[in-house]
Amino acid sequence: MLLSATSIIGDNVRNGAGEDLGKIEDLMVCTVNGSVKYAVLSFGGFLGMGDKLFAVPLETLTLNTAEKCFVMNVTKERLENAPGFDKDNWPDTASVEWQESISNYYIP
Repeated sequence: MLLSATSIIGDNVRNGAGEDLGKIEDLMVCTVNGSVKYAVLSFGGFLGMGDKLFAVPLETLTLNTAEKCFVMNVTKERLENAPGFDKDNWPDTASVEWQESISNYYIP
């Protein structure tokens, strides 16, 4: 299945228990092979203020077409404790160490 980036950005993300985990704010594309590596998920805050951003490996998200959202197999508590960042202070996403830390956190 192919989806446009604009059809994914803004989509809600829930876990298997139906808890709201936030929404997809952006997609991170590998410039070497063109694959989408991470979805940037916003979580927390109120009315978009104080949201924390999380890069989550795209393979951890499953599209639920019936509910028109993505499902991620993670508890709210695990996401709250995940390595995140502020919208004005992104990590060095080109860093191999950063990429490995994100993958290791979400993919056992």
